[in-house]
Amino acid sequence: MTRTDARGTILIADSDFGDVDIERAVVEGAGFRLLAAQCKSEDEVIEEGRDADGVLTQYARVGARAVDAFTRCRVIARYGTGVDIVDVDAATRRGIQVTNAPNDWCADEVADHAVALWLAAARKICQYDRATRQGVWQWQSGEPILRLRGRVFGLLSFGFIARLVAERAKAFGVEVWAHDPFLDDSQIRSHQVRPVSFDELVEGADYLVIQAPLTPQTHHTFDRATLRRMKPTAVLVNTARGPIVEDAAILQALTEGWIAGAALDDLEEEPAKQRDWRPRNPLFTLPNVIITPHAAYYSEQAVTAVRRIAAEEAVRVLTGRPARHPVNDVSAGRS
Repeated sequence: MTRTDARGTILIADSDFGDVDIERAVVEGAGFRLLAAQCKSEDEVIEEGRDADGVLTQYARVGARAVDAFTRCRVIARYGTGVDIVDVDAATRRGIQVTNAPNDWCADEVADHAVALWLAAARKICQYDRATRQGVWQWQSGEPILRLRGRVFGLLSFGFIARLVAERAKAFGVEVWAHDPFLDDSQIRSHQVRPVSFDELVEGADYLVIQAPLTPQTHHTFDRATLRRMKPTAVLVNTARGPIVEDAAILQALTEGWIAGAALDDLEEEPAKQRDWRPRNPLFTLPNVIITPHAAYYSEQAVTAVRRIAAEEAVRVLTGRPARHPVNDVSAGRS
């Protein structure tokens, strides 16, 4: 099919999946032309997507400038659940449908990863591994390690994925607490979890797992002031967005012993959004932090699913069908 006889153009603004075979099968199978780029800035999104009918994005920001520059765009489909990289209000004003993937595409993977990070940090798995590789065969290389049973396992947010984390954590004999300002206490209690205030969570948790969305309100929730209030024996796990934890603050907290350890699946600097990123962050030099490359969602099955969902959503909207997973009400932006 040539450019002139295609039904329209769908742009992949960026992705790190290695190929676009899944998307191409969906998009070209529906009669559309597929373009693939690796945009690392909003200016690049504008340059590549100005005349696209639909845009798929993984990390590339599609802000108000991009939305206003688009001449034909009718749908922005996010690879994933969070839409913090898309200016949804601007899209709504322009009548552009924003879609995402429902939580369940990677819910088990994220819950498993959160628990794996927690256990690895609490049991000093990485420290033991490094020590034994260097010829130190002593249990003391990981001390101190505290028994899990009977300690407080806290969750910031209690949505679908956090509930799966809670189910897994209970098997280790911990007392599970949760704070979620959008839920009634009775909804949390119905899962045999103790509802607590944010202050109680921060000050009382021995292990605290962040599973909240990134919003202007949650950005830098864990700054120096918050981290200072945690137990010196506490472990912080972040399987949500990196900017919820301030990099400089967690560095100081771990260096000066405000908390015992951390396990982070993303960093505030969000390396995947940068071109030619290098590991210069001083967090990488600390022995009491585990860092994974925003991989909590990953399994072969999950990646296949989210790629297909994003491509199919774009095609649905561009062929006049309602999105299965709409984020906004586009009728609100139409006169």
